[in-house]
Amino acid sequence: MNNSTIIDPFGFREYDARWLYPKHINLQGIENLGRGLGTQIINHTKKNNPRIVVGHDYRSYSEEIKSALKKGLISTGCLIDDVGLSLSPMVYFAQFNLNTDAVAMVTASHNENGWTGVKMGIKKGLTHGPEEMKELKEITLNEKFIKGEGSEKQINNFQKIYKDSLIKNNKISKKIKAIVACGNGTAGIFAPDILRGIGCEVIEVDCNLDYTFPKYNPNPEDLKMLHAISKSVKDNGADIGFGFDGDGDRVGVIDNNGNEIFSDKIGLLIARNLSSKHKGSIFVVDVKSTGLYSKDKVLLKNNCKTIYWKTGHSHIKRKVNTEKALAGFEKSGHFFFNQPLGYGYDDGINSAIQVCHLLDKQNKKMSEIIDELPNTFQTPTMSPFCKDSEKYNVVEELVNQIEDIKNSKTKIDDQEIAEVLTVNGVRFSFEDGSWGLIRASSNKPSLVVVTESPTSDDRKKKIFDFIDDLLQKTGKIGEYDQKI
Repeated sequence: MNNSTIIDPFGFREYDARWLYPKHINLQGIENLGRGLGTQIINHTKKNNPRIVVGHDYRSYSEEIKSALKKGLISTGCLIDDVGLSLSPMVYFAQFNLNTDAVAMVTASHNENGWTGVKMGIKKGLTHGPEEMKELKEITLNEKFIKGEGSEKQINNFQKIYKDSLIKNNKISKKIKAIVACGNGTAGIFAPDILRGIGCEVIEVDCNLDYTFPKYNPNPEDLKMLHAISKSVKDNGADIGFGFDGDGDRVGVIDNNGNEIFSDKIGLLIARNLSSKHKGSIFVVDVKSTGLYSKDKVLLKNNCKTIYWKTGHSHIKRKVNTEKALAGFEKSGHFFFNQPLGYGYDDGINSAIQVCHLLDKQNKKMSEIIDELPNTFQTPTMSPFCKDSEKYNVVEELVNQIEDIKNSKTKIDDQEIAEVLTVNGVRFSFEDGSWGLIRASSNKPSLVVVTESPTSDDRKKKIFDFIDDLLQKTGKIGEYDQKI
């Protein structure tokens, strides 16, 4: 690695590559990342000149990063199809539509300004998981690059092809009045057009592109963004509010009363809606999701099964693929629809469309539909700081502690732990369906904490206090990003 190359090894995360630019990666580092990715694609596809579709989000520096990445890819022999300013799902869609060998999308999704990254994949509809990231890291840091002659071409008007593909089979008959909020991120030039195209009356909130993100980060888990959508729903008497993240693969939903509906509950409503037509289906949800799926009467009546799996868009995408599940839902707002509804990848706008179908099919308001689900008390996703170098060890220690607590039948808020799930950190459940989760964040130096109780708000808090107490005792936890 020459002296001018900066590339922090920690940027190769579990399923995303993310860095602070230019502090933890510079353009030379990005170029090497392109060489590494090109080499990896050639090794996997056994082609000297594989085709790769490339796009970028609307950050001030994304184009220069894309140029450096393309330079690296081309030096290995890759042929680039550049679709320009994109959403991540548009790039995933392009891999099917243009039949390319791989994808690379320059985005840091909802991370704050200063971050950059690349979402990439080789097998259609899937993105890099831990094994592929580890392999890419090895090739890149050890500079085991293949040399070749590549080239690039611009694909014009691909935005229209993507928009039309979503509008075509999704027309609705009801006039749904929808707030569409994009936090000044890239979804602003896609979501309003597509939702209007299927038949919604759209009211735009912060849909003009502004890479300074003047109001808040385009992140549907950000409370500021949710409050802005809620206000707009109430002011306009809207039927529904949608908030999209920076690269358009996630959506947040607000009901007609201005109340936020956590994405895992939206997923359950969509699963119920789909289950009557697709009996015997499998659904995959992440470990941060509500416990309601496993006991849901509608899903059980329609002979559907739910699998709880590792958090992270790559993990859920893969599980949906290997289990041939109809859909997958993540608490963070990533939803995955497999054939016949989609190609298996996460697309926030397609998710919003499925919610519109739900409203179109039932003669009820969103608040009435959500009221049909059993009530649960649920925390937002809370992230206490924990160093990247320590977070996995901290979680491992806590897994052992919680298994000991279960085995010794120690009670928490007068209840024994009934079940411990360790596919991703530790999720421990009680007889009444309450649960708590502690896991390491895959893309930031922090942990992730969620608790839920179908019994009471107080129990939800007691479980959080129990977790927080365990965390503080480790001495390795910093400030929370938000806390109940």
